[in-house]
Amino acid sequence: MSEASRFWGIVPAAGVGRRMGADTPKQYLKVRGKPVLQHTVERLLAVPRLQGLVVALGSEDPFWAELDCASDPRVRTCDGGRERADSVLAALTFLSREAAPDDWVLVHDAARLCITVSDVDRLIDAVRHHPTGGILALPSSDTLKSVQDRTITETLDRNRVWRALTPQMFRLGALREALDAAARQGLTVTDEASALELQGSFPLVVEGRPDNIKITRPEDLPLAAFYLEAQCCE
Repeated sequence: MSEASRFWGIVPAAGVGRRMGADTPKQYLKVRGKPVLQHTVERLLAVPRLQGLVVALGSEDPFWAELDCASDPRVRTCDGGRERADSVLAALTFLSREAAPDDWVLVHDAARLCITVSDVDRLIDAVRHHPTGGILALPSSDTLKSVQDRTITETLDRNRVWRALTPQMFRLGALREALDAAARQGLTVTDEASALELQGSFPLVVEGRPDNIKITRPEDLPLAAFYLEAQCCE
């Protein structure tokens, strides 16, 4: 693998965020005066080692063009898909026109607007020489239960359980192949690491910051605003 491999960002942003219960997709709701997606893209563009970003959008997205980052020359867009994995695969296919199979891609949730440059740099430094790749994650601090039909079936060992965050960083060619294979087999993958796991690979876990939250429900918006303000004081 080449030492000259480059680093690229991918942001799947074609979702509608049904759990938010809003007319506007969650990535376009405003936090501290700016759309969530604008915050996210700005944070990634502040990472010096990222060559550029590909944002996968809904085919009839009317909001993207209004964002300041839409005109940034480092940002490209492509049509996303119905599921997250479809959007990531579409972005990988688009990116492969100018990126090499051995280049690294960092896939980041559009709704994780509190990502910091330091966390992205930590991930890159830890993973760039790993044979598979890796993800930001957090060790669980809660007691975890396995549940079926709202009935506890097992208490899990929390020392063995981590919460997956993003970015998730893998070689472009390997990730594209893994996602394509999962799609052909009709397998559901909810993050990039699980696609590599289905291929028999073992991604690395890199501990990230607990403020790298994902906007999922309405109450997450004021929490994200709080974290953004706190980060400005660091």
